[in-house]
Amino acid sequence: MQQVQFIGITPEGLVEKLKESILPEMEEFTKNFEPKEPPVFLTRNQVAEMLSVDLSTVHNYTKKEILIAYQLGGRIYYKRSEVENAMTRLKR
Repeated sequence: MQQVQFIGITPEGLVEKLKESILPEMEEFTKNFEPKEPPVFLTRNQVAEMLSVDLSTVHNYTKKEILIAYQLGGRIYYKRSEVENAMTRLKR
């Protein structure tokens, strides 16, 4: 274990030095910080409606790994952001 000794500085002076070095970093961090939004999950029916296709097409897209399915509690869901990304790839 290393020990650090501060010689010639008061506790108040140490606090001021820490503020001088940490506050600008914290301000920069909070300026660029964007909270991450939780993913929105869609059912197979919602995906089929969104893509204007049959459920069988959603199933085929899943088998071909065009869409990624997630099983939650025995049900199948898709992340909305991934479905939207897949739509742009399909339109190309």
